[in-house]
Amino acid sequence: MDSTKIENEISHDFPPFFKVHKDGRVERYPFLESLSKCTPPGLDPKTAVQSKDVVISPKTGVKARIFVPKVLDGQGQKLPLLVHYHGGGFCLGSPLDTITRDFLTYFVTQANIIAISIDYRLAPEHPLPIAYDDSWAGLQWVASHSNGTGPEPWLNEHADFGRVFLAGESAGANIAHYVAVQAGASRLAGLKIIGVLIVHPYFGCEKPDELYKYMCPTSSGCDDDPKLNPGVDPNLKSMGCSRVLVCVAEKDWLKNRGIGYYETLAKSEWKGKVEFYESLGEDHCFHLIDSNGEKAAPLMKRMVDFIKQE
Repeated sequence: MDSTKIENEISHDFPPFFKVHKDGRVERYPFLESLSKCTPPGLDPKTAVQSKDVVISPKTGVKARIFVPKVLDGQGQKLPLLVHYHGGGFCLGSPLDTITRDFLTYFVTQANIIAISIDYRLAPEHPLPIAYDDSWAGLQWVASHSNGTGPEPWLNEHADFGRVFLAGESAGANIAHYVAVQAGASRLAGLKIIGVLIVHPYFGCEKPDELYKYMCPTSSGCDDDPKLNPGVDPNLKSMGCSRVLVCVAEKDWLKNRGIGYYETLAKSEWKGKVEFYESLGEDHCFHLIDSNGEKAAPLMKRMVDFIKQE
């Protein structure tokens, strides 16, 4: 058979994310991939937020980007730390992309915090649960700075490890939840996680999810996999934070799963407080299109208030 024909034949197709050729080559759809273009770190001229990239694991190549507000210039001030995990269906996105940069730059200025967005290797080239493992390793790396002797000076000098928040949108919200549970179950030392922002979360679908099944061949499905159904996770009661804010959007196809997550957490044995916020008339992750825009303003304010509340 013609080798060119084999290369062009598709074995799996998951629009709008990616398709897999029979020769194993993964081809991502151009529109969503264009939203994941990486940008260099540095000084943001509009907000004076400074960013830099760090390598978390030389072995895996996993990186992170740190965002520090102007208010810290030369003051040695300690600010709350937000640990962020990006969305993108576990197969797209980066802490170095324009969407994450614009969102966190604005959020850092509004909440007066430091933020670090943790990278993870993407499926399907790196099948799940690799993304979860990388994300958990990233939080452990952050915790290694709690005694002031970690490898990254910005965290040593400016992060208040007694006021840590986790956050994520879509697949990143799923990861943020997973990491919070791991932190509690393992009694991760060095960090006090105050709250977790779960924004437009992905916790599977109401029908069989062939995309997730392909990316995570070991998953038992939406009903039995604790990563997709936290209600079956025996460690849920150990979730390592005192507050959770669950945000959904009215027109989001994942809305019902987000509501289900909120209800599961509210009736669980976890001792914290769970809050709920719905953006009416909006769709999935609409706030990332223009974080500083009029449409995003109510949601952004609700998230900022969650960080600032005592």
